[in-house]
Amino acid sequence: MANQSTVTEFLLMGFSDDHDVQLLLFFLLLFVYLIALVGNLFIVLVVILNNHLHIPMYFFLVNLSLTDICYITTTIPKSMAVSLTDNKTITFPGCIAQVFLVIACVGSEVALLTIMAYDRYVAICHPLQYSLILNWDACSQMALASWISTLIYAMLLTIITFQLHFCGLNIIGQFFCDVPQLQKISCTDTKFNQILMWVVGFIASSFCTGFVFASYGYIFSIILKIPSTQGRYKAFSTCSPHLTVYSLFIMTSMFSYLRPQTFSSPTIDLLSAVLYAVLPPVLNPIMYSFRNKDIQDALWKIMSKSNLACWAFCKSC
Repeated sequence: MANQSTVTEFLLMGFSDDHDVQLLLFFLLLFVYLIALVGNLFIVLVVILNNHLHIPMYFFLVNLSLTDICYITTTIPKSMAVSLTDNKTITFPGCIAQVFLVIACVGSEVALLTIMAYDRYVAICHPLQYSLILNWDACSQMALASWISTLIYAMLLTIITFQLHFCGLNIIGQFFCDVPQLQKISCTDTKFNQILMWVVGFIASSFCTGFVFASYGYIFSIILKIPSTQGRYKAFSTCSPHLTVYSLFIMTSMFSYLRPQTFSSPTIDLLSAVLYAVLPPVLNPIMYSFRNKDIQDALWKIMSKSNLACWAFCKSC
């Protein structure tokens, strides 16, 4: 049996071979990438430039935005290059790096969204103790723990994946290096890898999902007791973006990584990858911007100051 060194590169065959379709995909991917990049950078800058947003909720939101930037930058630019140049190759080290970063970003996304559910629980159910429970040391430690744990898991899963043998077949039916696709083209038995990924993924996702929905169970029980309709609406509007984003992300990522091979087809694989690798970085800033009054107010303040600065500059000229 040939060893891994026989394969020095892979071919990313996720999208169409038609040149006109590839050009259309390039501009579509560029548009999506710019929306995700600008939207997440916008959240980071708005939070940094406004002192009244320097609270745990927005600290974790900034971490989530930075994760989303890393996440979509790992996959989309390479796909754009493939669509523009029709060069579908990705080197073996490049594939390793892509797998590691995708897994790390997926894990960090889930961990941060889980921590953000705890933040909302403390803010609504224990408002008087909020600053004591979620002080800056606790927030920093939780964010650091989420990054370290997911990086360790990403490293282990990447090592296990690339210990498989690839004996000539190097065509990946996806627009980025994805673990399930690499398992498909391996010429060695992947049952251990699949079972390990399924067990760890199921345990982690079950724990996070249970924690999130338990938190929201307490949150909704408190919200329903608020006598003011406006107060209930404000509380729901604060929580609904996070719950929507988490539900969508966890369902699509679990479907992509934990579904049986019998439910796999090129179309399903491509659609599920787009849903969990592209949609969340685009959707997150939109959800948190349009449904969050604090961020909207902060944006108007920044725009007002910019307009005043431009007016003063033009007047001086």
